[in-house]
Amino acid sequence: MTEADTHTTAPLDLLAIGETMVMVTPRDGGGLSADNTFVLRPGGAESNVAALMARLGHTTAWAGAVGADPFGDLITDALRAQGVDVGLVRRDALRPTAVYFKHPTDRGTQVFYYRTGSAATAMHTGDIAAWRARPARVTHLSGITAAISGQSLDLVRHLVRDRPLGPAPLSFDVNHRPVLWGPGRGAAELLDLARRSDIVFVGRDEAQGLWGTSDARSVRDLLPEPAHLVVKDAAVEAVAFTPEGVFRAPARTVEVVDAVGAGDAFAAGWLSGLLDGRDQETRLRLGHYAASQVLQSPSDHADLPPAHQAVALLENGPPHTGTPSVPPTEGQANRVADRSARH
Repeated sequence: MTEADTHTTAPLDLLAIGETMVMVTPRDGGGLSADNTFVLRPGGAESNVAALMARLGHTTAWAGAVGADPFGDLITDALRAQGVDVGLVRRDALRPTAVYFKHPTDRGTQVFYYRTGSAATAMHTGDIAAWRARPARVTHLSGITAAISGQSLDLVRHLVRDRPLGPAPLSFDVNHRPVLWGPGRGAAELLDLARRSDIVFVGRDEAQGLWGTSDARSVRDLLPEPAHLVVKDAAVEAVAFTPEGVFRAPARTVEVVDAVGAGDAFAAGWLSGLLDGRDQETRLRLGHYAASQVLQSPSDHADLPPAHQAVALLENGPPHTGTPSVPPTEGQANRVADRSARH
């Protein structure tokens, strides 16, 4: 069964599909210990994007599967309170909701996952029929869901290759998790999924580890097919390869509390700019802004203002040096045009 939310049939801005778990975080920022107290929140790459985009003022939904248990209630209630439509979430009476624990230390945050046999790992292509009820302007997926089980990999492959949800652009965050894929697995699968997507987000170091690329340009050479490729270089910059050319924007300097979720926030800010028709530089700056707010938060979320207010903050801030760079090659431009015509 699915959540019985009441909603209109108007197209959503974003439909995010994937795994969401219950995230257990020490309240005081310390590590896991018997003497600490903890906060429980939803944690999932795709639902993070949906929630942050809802805060920016967009209509969003998250589709996935959770157990018919209090943890599933916690996830759906919390996302609904953040403005995310959860009417497409399947409640599984036979499988539990997955849980993970964050363990902050002086050397960074460790994360411990407990997802084997969870409801999300049993997502399958049969779930898609219900999701067609909520058409969206953009569908967002990540490589995490592709890695959690064979069934979910088949689901992501079908969504990307066959486009059963229709012609809306498909956004894919590579989000490589080596532990989930196992030694020597994931690189070819993620490369195929990225090449078949319309919008791709990937870290420069992530791409280097997966595919041996050295910089943003070499990532684009490997991935000429997506109309929009955004390569994030951690605290340095983000580079967007687009039909209009190549655009760069430096990262913002902030004090990092917890880096988990910052990549999802960047995707949310960039996609917000895309859907609002903002220029290429503003999209990158919105991505950096959203990521910077999450970096300063102990959770995967941040209290973002509506997008127009965030843009005003950026425009009134210090001068920005992001500028368009070289245009795509003729071959890349032709492939972009062909793909745009199909989708």
